[in-house]
Formats: sequence, C-alpha cells, structure tokens
Amino acid sequence: MAPASLIFPGLTIDKRWTRDECVVLEQTGLIDPDRYELIEGELIQKRGKNHPHMLTVLLLGAWLRSIFGETFVVQEPSIDLRPEDSPTSEPEPDMVVLRRSFREFSSRAIPKDLRLVTEVSSSTLAFDLTIKARLYARSRIVEYWVIDVEGRRVIVHRDPDQGEYKTVTAYVEHELVATNAALALEIRVGDLF
Repeated sequence: MAPASLIFPGLTIDKRWTRDECVVLEQTGLIDPDRYELIEGELIQKRGKNHPHMLTVLLLGAWLRSIFGETFVVQEPSIDLRPEDSPTSEPEPDMVVLRRSFREFSSRAIPKDLRLVTEVSSSTLAFDLTIKARLYARSRIVEYWVIDVEGRRVIVHRDPDQGEYKTVTAYVEHELVATNAALALEIRVGDLF
C-alpha cells in the first residue's frame, strides 16, 4: 500500500479514510480521484501500466466482449461496495462483466450487478491475491480473477463465504479457463498474454 505521504507529499497521516471523506477531499481539490484507489481505508496511489499489463487488459477485454457484448464489459470502473459492507473501500478493478447493460445504470455497479471482476497483476500480485480478494469476498463478488502477467497464469476465485473465497484455482498457460457466467466459452490462458 502507498503511504499517505505519496498522496500528500511531505505529510504522514495515520488515518483510515472513508468513502465520504474522500468525496470531500475530491470536491475541495486536495486529491485527484484518477490517481488513487481507496482500499480498506488506505489511499493507494495507482501505478503506471506497463506494456504487458496493457496488452493483457486489451486481450482480456476483447475476449469478454466477444462473449457478453460491448455494453456488458467495463474497464476500470469504480465499484460501489455499499457503505454498510465497506465504508472504507472503493476499488477500481481492471475489468468487470455486468449482469445488465451499462446503459441501464444511473450510478455505479454494486456487487449483485457483477458477474465477474478481474485484476491484471504485473506489479500488484500479492496485494490482489490477499487484500483485494478478501475485500471482494466480503462483498460477495461471485467470481474474481487475478491475471498474473509475470507468472502467465489466471487465478480464479469463486464461492465467497464469510469473507473468503472457498474455491481458488490457478490455471497455467496451456490450460483452458472459462467464467461461470459462460462455462462453454473457454480461452487458453496463454492467449491472454
């Protein structure tokens, strides 16, 4: 996690931020919402995307859109985990698959609107497999994928229960993987890199 001093240079802040407080910081111009992500009360500075990361996001997006259609797949959305479930988190995964067209939404998607949440990890693997996995499981996100760019594998999380995923399976480069939302439409893991 990025220390608060990266968000506020020269200033160390030992505080867990809430979503409401971050809205105030954004409105007053103290923080740029495009440069951070709120996870478990920490303001995490977003990292630059390297070429392998961008390539995987593009390939993953093309595959998901070929299955679900253009208006059901959204890149880097802000997810509303509901204040009662997670007042200190507002994640922005790399890609989500919605249960209905984004044209039908008047606000951000909530967990029950999501078929699949994905994170492409080229430098955040440990964070995505621990902190974010627990966050998504607590919010009852039904299926969460971590695409490990360096390891050339996909780690699929399913069956959220009591803040953790009961089923976690890693698929390597030569194996086929499919989302529960479209089990008949598989992709070879190596085709995502």
